[in-house]
Amino acid sequence: MGVSIKVQTNGSTGIKNKLQPDEIEKAKGIIVAASINIDVEPFRGKPLVQAPVTDGIRKPEELINQVLEEKAPVYQGDGSASKAQASEEESGKKLNIYKNLMNGVTYMLPFVVGGGILIAVSYLIASLTGIELKPVASVADVHSFADLLSYIGNGNAMYLMIPILAGYIAMSIADRPGLAPGMVGGLMALTSNAGFLGGLIAGFLAGYIVELVKWAFQKWPQSLDGLKPVLIYPVFGIFITGALMFLINQPISLFVEWMTSVLNGMGTGNLVILGLILGGMMGIDLGGPFNKIAFTFGIAMISAGNFYPQAAVMAGGMVPPLGMALATTLFSHKFNRQQRDAGKVAYVLGAAFVSEGAIPFGAADPLRVMVSSAIGSALAGGLALLFGIGLRPPHGGIFVIPLVSNGSPLLYALAIIIGTVVTAVLYGIWKKPIEQKEEA
Repeated sequence: MGVSIKVQTNGSTGIKNKLQPDEIEKAKGIIVAASINIDVEPFRGKPLVQAPVTDGIRKPEELINQVLEEKAPVYQGDGSASKAQASEEESGKKLNIYKNLMNGVTYMLPFVVGGGILIAVSYLIASLTGIELKPVASVADVHSFADLLSYIGNGNAMYLMIPILAGYIAMSIADRPGLAPGMVGGLMALTSNAGFLGGLIAGFLAGYIVELVKWAFQKWPQSLDGLKPVLIYPVFGIFITGALMFLINQPISLFVEWMTSVLNGMGTGNLVILGLILGGMMGIDLGGPFNKIAFTFGIAMISAGNFYPQAAVMAGGMVPPLGMALATTLFSHKFNRQQRDAGKVAYVLGAAFVSEGAIPFGAADPLRVMVSSAIGSALAGGLALLFGIGLRPPHGGIFVIPLVSNGSPLLYALAIIIGTVVTAVLYGIWKKPIEQKEEA
């Protein structure tokens, strides 16, 4: 398109390639493609396009043209020039359940991954050494290295999972004043056995309660504004959130207990169906909403002590990039050099359970890639549960396959391999040679 751009990323490792003030000033416009809420205040006064992250990958020209054709609205922040527009955008941000949920999951994930892997390693060490691994409630219960890993992972890292989830969901809705009420509500959900579902409810409840408190005190004298973030918002936010969670935690706990018992009581046939559904969801949109919903469900089940769903989730999530990578190897004549190079990268991303590794292929050929990926992913997820695989670590790809909590690591690897081969063959046969014009 002949347009110079600079891309700032805001991933799990933080902000990279950050836009500097002088670069923002010189830019013709700003495009924010994200699945979480991003601080856009630095872009005040610039044409600003906000879109889902998938649009940034699949429709970059369309987004760039919005800026070039001067169709992008100028972001005014809190300025009076566009107060109605800013209010509408802010309202949309707060009501975007998916973005707010993903904000919580993003901050929670390191605790779950780190803690889950440490717990799994502790069980592996215990099984290899013949040590009986008992619940570790305090430092006094630590008598071996396996106990230490369990104490760090289960007694501390995983313990923070639900409060962190709730706190950052609330923060996404109500900004920093939402963090404390959200974390308190999440902790109450945890200690009341309301689990992951209770944490989700606490996060959204706290966020909207703080927004209500902000509205109630908006006409306070400006001279007293300094009291709001340090006194008014924390006191009223924590109290109201805590009181409501006190009332609803017991019903939520009973529902979670019932749901867990249903899942634990599933026969092999029903487990396979669950695996097919979760695996298919992981493969159908390559890191999009269905993928994230399935992943979040898997984590919720880990927190409830059921490790089968996450095994299906990870198997299904690894298949799309691995399948695309294998397709570029088996059917190399149907891919150009750039796509074959992308396939090499997809091998690595797929092995590390990064479903988004298939996005470059999905962006160029969405129908064929998504259908092929969904079929292979569903098969992998179904086979994983047919083989009776459970997985305690929620992430890690091939590196955590030896840490399966039920079943055989080799059978788990076989499920992933079968799903990968099916996806690769389906897509390779279905894809048109590069000299023919793609229609889908």
